[in-house]
Amino acid sequence: MASFTVENYLKAIYGLSQKQRGGVSTNAIAEAIGTKAATVSDMLKKLSANKLIHYKKYQGTTLTTKGAAMALNIIRKHRLWEVFLVEKLDFRWDEVHDLAEELEHIDSDELINRLEAFLDNPKFDPHGDPIPDKSGVIHQREQVALTDIQVNEAGVVTGVKDSSKEFLQFLDTQGIELGDRLVIKEVFEYDKSRTIELDGKAMTLSHQVCKNLYVKTEA
Repeated sequence: MASFTVENYLKAIYGLSQKQRGGVSTNAIAEAIGTKAATVSDMLKKLSANKLIHYKKYQGTTLTTKGAAMALNIIRKHRLWEVFLVEKLDFRWDEVHDLAEELEHIDSDELINRLEAFLDNPKFDPHGDPIPDKSGVIHQREQVALTDIQVNEAGVVTGVKDSSKEFLQFLDTQGIELGDRLVIKEVFEYDKSRTIELDGKAMTLSHQVCKNLYVKTEA
């Protein structure tokens, strides 16, 4: 059984590696974990000794096959717990991340397999992120940021790039949730904000909001 700290490092490295090419820097890991670079360097040496990462000073860090499998398993557990908390315990989507952070460390494959079956094998979590299967396979779906569709084009909200409490709560105040169909009515040249139509009502969203909303466009 890996320690909570090891699991958090592997998950952080995996997440950062999905946003860039090449090795992940020590400073980036330190920022993601919320600790000092020197502390990260010490942990990376231990992870390397356990063959969970490839680490060379000044060249960045990548996960080994073993490390990636462990990271994906933690992500799978985290996202399944988020589904459970929202669908079965009526938590809001902005409330579940911290709880899932604790629950993801429960070391029981039997529990998580039963949880997955109980939830009817969900493919995506409440924020639209894909849930890895038992083998660590992630099934991505076709989606683009709301900034990538044009006037009179429509899209169904499939996820969020920013899953912070503040952003999710903002979407709640606007009445925007996964599954909603949006139509772009106008794009303002000045600041790239967009007027959208949702349920027959028009609202204007900033460029910042639009770039953090994922949609599946209509064929």
